[in-house]
Amino acid sequence: MTTTSEQVRAWKGPTILSYGYRPFFLLAGIWAAFAMLVWILILTGNFKLPTRFDPVSWHAHEVLFGYLPAVAAGFLLTAVPNWTGRLPIVGWRLGGLVALWIAGRLAVMLSALIPALAAAVIDLSFLTVFALAIGREIVAGRNWRNLMVLGLLTLLLFASALFHWEAAQGGTAASGYGLRLGLAAGVTFISLIGGRIVPSFTRNWLAKQGSKARPAPLNRLDTLTLAGTFIALVVWVLLPDHPISALLNLLAGAANVLRLSRWSGLHTLSEPLVWILHVGFAFIPLGFLTLGLSGLIPSFDAAVEAQHLWMAGAIGVMTLAVMTRASLGHAGRPLAATPAITLLYVALIISVVTRFLAAFLDGQDWIIHLSATGWILAFTGFAIIYWPILTRPRPAKS
Repeated sequence: MTTTSEQVRAWKGPTILSYGYRPFFLLAGIWAAFAMLVWILILTGNFKLPTRFDPVSWHAHEVLFGYLPAVAAGFLLTAVPNWTGRLPIVGWRLGGLVALWIAGRLAVMLSALIPALAAAVIDLSFLTVFALAIGREIVAGRNWRNLMVLGLLTLLLFASALFHWEAAQGGTAASGYGLRLGLAAGVTFISLIGGRIVPSFTRNWLAKQGSKARPAPLNRLDTLTLAGTFIALVVWVLLPDHPISALLNLLAGAANVLRLSRWSGLHTLSEPLVWILHVGFAFIPLGFLTLGLSGLIPSFDAAVEAQHLWMAGAIGVMTLAVMTRASLGHAGRPLAATPAITLLYVALIISVVTRFLAAFLDGQDWIIHLSATGWILAFTGFAIIYWPILTRPRPAKS
């Protein structure tokens, strides 16, 4: 029977199509930097995008429904074969998925030049085909444990379709149900996958260091916290301004703080490749707590900033952490952050923090530009540093 490694080695085409993480991680990094640059040009009045979305909605859509699915594709196309024991999607089939994702980005960006329905169909085609492909692998491999992953992909697809519909009605889709539903799916995805990999990678690193510290094993607290997270997000999607939503957000935030505190993050400060995972996950409870306080304290109006803590913080930081680590591991490189990789993390953390602080500094446009600069530097740096890692064959073992 052909193994995963044998199938990868059998591929004689471009190296970048030999594994799912290669094209999608690289494109995600490039797109994250490019889309932010376009957003800043729009804000300063130096560029007008020919899209049917208003500028804020385009910006939000391309982070949540453009960047995140690319990272999810890179991660899942690499992880699912390990989960199911089935062969990975490589070669021109992988290239077809990549082409669908690129077509979606172009269709949304240029949607004012084509019918709205055509733009939506082109954009949604990637998530549709990708979800079907992952669903087939999970079902064929009888990997029922990960059906929730398929459910979250389907939810993200539905949210993107709803986002398109709300935009077509002439409203600001960035403040509608589609955005909240998609963000809820994204936060749940980070909670689910992060809850597996953060303690796992931390445990592996601590063991190699000879440390006696260990993350607490998965138990009922993790299950209850994940369930509470999902419930709080559902209520927030439907009733974002209701006091019950605020209370549930505070409870979910506190539970996730407790969950994170059990993973021995303070023992990993000497290895940025590990502590950045803990930082990324920390933005989940920070977002919940900010939303909760915003809903209960009228003078603390930070609901939009809470969403940025999730989108730029939880999603942005955690995905960068996963891409930098997974790319090194799968490419056969040492699992240790270089100074340059560490600077990527610092730039992105500065971006998230300054964007949050911008809410309390009215009229200070410089801080928005500082935040955008940090984001662009982080993802441009990722694309530059990881280009040779993602586009060249894995080094032969000596």
